[in-house]
Order: sequence, then structure tokens, then C-alpha cells
Amino acid sequence: MQNIDKKSLENAYRLFENKDIQSMEVGTLKGLQQIHKYLFNNLYDFAGEIREVNISKGGFRFANSLYLKEILPKIEEMPQSNFEEIIAKYVEMNIAHPFREGNGRTMRIWLDMLLKQQVKKVVNWQNVDKEVYLSAMERSPINDLELRVLLSENLTDDVDDREIIFKGIEQSYYYEGYEVEC
Repeated sequence: MQNIDKKSLENAYRLFENKDIQSMEVGTLKGLQQIHKYLFNNLYDFAGEIREVNISKGGFRFANSLYLKEILPKIEEMPQSNFEEIIAKYVEMNIAHPFREGNGRTMRIWLDMLLKQQVKKVVNWQNVDKEVYLSAMERSPINDLELRVLLSENLTDDVDDREIIFKGIEQSYYYEGYEVEC
């Protein structure tokens, strides 16, 4: 694991260990930026800042940076009162991909905090297969049913279980191609 990624993983652990996550806004763009800044502060000079460059991954182009200032407030205003609405909002935020790097890791924490607040559950990410998840995410802009089913089957009400939270963080890094040494 590269130094930047190791440091951001340590920051992710500290975010929960020190309970700093509790001071961050839930379900808002500001909250997403707060999480990103916490994970990548002193690692990237753009930590917590909305990107001004276009990015793509695996042949998929994320939202054009010129439109982010217009679409991010609209995503923020999306309803988030139940599981289906939260997943729809998560999918839209993923399409926007507001940061130059670290979107997936940041957004999975953001998603869990939103689920915890609104439906009193979090995803037990250690039970979510990487390839199945990434395939569902890839297809989610067209139809998020596969993603909703996958994540709903792996919800837990153990929202404060340290092992579930930390294993979920490790799984998030694994999804991004990093080998986590525990």
C-alpha cells in the first residue's frame, strides 16, 4: 500500500476512533467534503475541494467539472428519508464524482452515516463481494435495482460495532485496489 493510501486509511480509522465523524454533517455536500478533507488532509492539496478537472475511470466519464456547481446542490436536495431514496442519492453523487481522487472511499462512509441516521442501519461491507459491487455500481446510472438489492441484503443494525465499521473501511480500500494489512 502506497504511503498516501496508508495515511488516508489511518485517517479513516481515526475519524471513527476519535468520534470526529459525529461532528460532520450527514447527507450533505458539506458533510461529504468534510469526510474527504479528513481522509486526505495533508496528503492532497485538493482535499475536500470540488474538482475543476474532468475525470474518468475504466472508460466511464464522470460528470463534467463545468456542471458540478450546478448539479451538486440538486443532488444534495434529493430526498433521503428511506433506503431507496438514499441509494438513488448515492448513485447520483457517484456519477458526479466531486473529487479528483478518493470519491469511493469518501462516499461509502458518507452513505453509511446517512443510512445510520435515516434508517438506523449501515452496510456490512465485509459481506459485499468486490466484483459484484463494482458491477452493480457500473450499471447503477441506468438502473439502481441491482445495487439496492445487494446493499439491502447486507444491512445491519449494528451501527456502532467497531469491527463492522473498521472492516468496512478496509473493504472500501480493497474495492479501490489496495491490499490492506491488518
